[in-house]
Amino acid sequence: MSDASILSDTERTSGRDALRKNIQAALALSGSIRATLGPRGLDKLLIDDTGRTLTTNDGVTVLETAKVEHPVAKMLINASSVQDKIARDGTTTTVLISAEMLNNAWHLVTQGVHPSMIARGYRMAEDFCRTELLTLTIDAEKEDLLVATKTALAGKSHEAMRIHLACLSVEAAEIIIDTQSGVTIADPTRVKVLSQSGGVVTDSHLVTGLVLAKKRILETMPKKIGAGKVLLINGGIERRAMASEMKLNVTSPGVLQSFRDKEIEMLVQQVEHLQSLGVTLLACKEGIDDDIRSALNEAGIQAFRRVAREDLDLLARGCGATLLHDVKRATASDLGAFIESRNEMWNGVAHWIVDTEEGGATFIARGSTIDVLGEVERCFADALGVACQLLEEPLLLAGGGATQVALARKLRRYAETIPGREQLAVEAFADALEIIPRVLAENAGLDPINTLLEVVAAQSNANDDISHHFGLDVNTRSPANMIENGILEPLRITRQAISGATESAVSILRIDDVLWAKADATTPDLPEMD
Repeated sequence: MSDASILSDTERTSGRDALRKNIQAALALSGSIRATLGPRGLDKLLIDDTGRTLTTNDGVTVLETAKVEHPVAKMLINASSVQDKIARDGTTTTVLISAEMLNNAWHLVTQGVHPSMIARGYRMAEDFCRTELLTLTIDAEKEDLLVATKTALAGKSHEAMRIHLACLSVEAAEIIIDTQSGVTIADPTRVKVLSQSGGVVTDSHLVTGLVLAKKRILETMPKKIGAGKVLLINGGIERRAMASEMKLNVTSPGVLQSFRDKEIEMLVQQVEHLQSLGVTLLACKEGIDDDIRSALNEAGIQAFRRVAREDLDLLARGCGATLLHDVKRATASDLGAFIESRNEMWNGVAHWIVDTEEGGATFIARGSTIDVLGEVERCFADALGVACQLLEEPLLLAGGGATQVALARKLRRYAETIPGREQLAVEAFADALEIIPRVLAENAGLDPINTLLEVVAAQSNANDDISHHFGLDVNTRSPANMIENGILEPLRITRQAISGATESAVSILRIDDVLWAKADATTPDLPEMD
């Protein structure tokens, strides 16, 4: 039986033709974000189906917002998303390097080099780079933390915003740092972001503790309480509804009242249980019955209801509490500890602020419009991620394409030691890394080839100890020592970008067949399942 009869309803592309189309898709995707790279990068205007607009130069935001159908393009978008989750920066770099690797691989394929041989050479080059990167690093001092964070925000909005957000992100990272067991951990998810419309970007500030737009269930409850125990409920303290529909034939008014009294009695017993455990702060995901608000107040318990699940999770982590579904099952070991809980009015809105023993912070984002607020949140998240990385792994590399050029020079010397055709792939890998300084120059209005040659010459003429520090300074429009000029980037960003780009390129190179199922015109499109 022939393949044609089996795949009669499938469009098939195989061999070199499949590889060519896949590479074309990758190049098209990289071309869409190429202009966003670097401090002189340009913005993209994104418009969704409803007409809402978004202006940003964040590569991963552009890619994740755009509607892309080609599977290879989706693979590169996934690589960019992984880069964003792990390193919070370098998303555009990942896509550019991967696409350039594929473009260089195509030239080798046309010369008769098998894709599997190229993939093997790329793997060899990646392993070499991971080792050599450690020789190019410098130790990050405390003052370098802010410098590197500012570099991560280069090209985003105006300078005042970048400096302000960089300072706040470093402050937040230092609040949430945990050095227990000799291992430094800085988890950016412990910083809550709360948006407030109005004001300017520089009005954004940081508050120690977790801030929620909530008010206590009873105004007579104390606005501020000191250190105590907290119980978190992933439910509520309410009267239970009937499990099934049923009718009760009530012959006397006292019977119905006895039902109600019994329900309230059961709720009061739960309050008494809380009091016996020494609970002074209560937060529930669902409601708290109005009939027991006074009982909670008399028990000295500050209570909040309708708290979002993600906020309960943050409270649980900060206070060391266990999130329960039922008050009656609460034990002393389920309780958490807090330093202070208080209510404050901000611009006429009640806010609940909790200081926890494990540390935590809330970033109050301010902006004149929703679009500005969104950009502030994205910039702060990127800066915070970079700051946390440097606290966990305090190693820096020279920016401005200096590291990529240095690696490319080392790779070419390494390629000379490889006897097989993998040598060509390693050289192609080196050429692909140089896409970064070339695009930086291009976006700054410089000639990319001449600029690259000038950077290579600067590294060649410098002392070996600092040769890898020379890259493109777009402010001076010439090669310069990036370390001295304060253009730094964390090791983790560059390392992950190279690894992610290599993995994507190798995966695409290994694709020999693309099968597209033809849509049946008689079959309606089914709605997506939640």
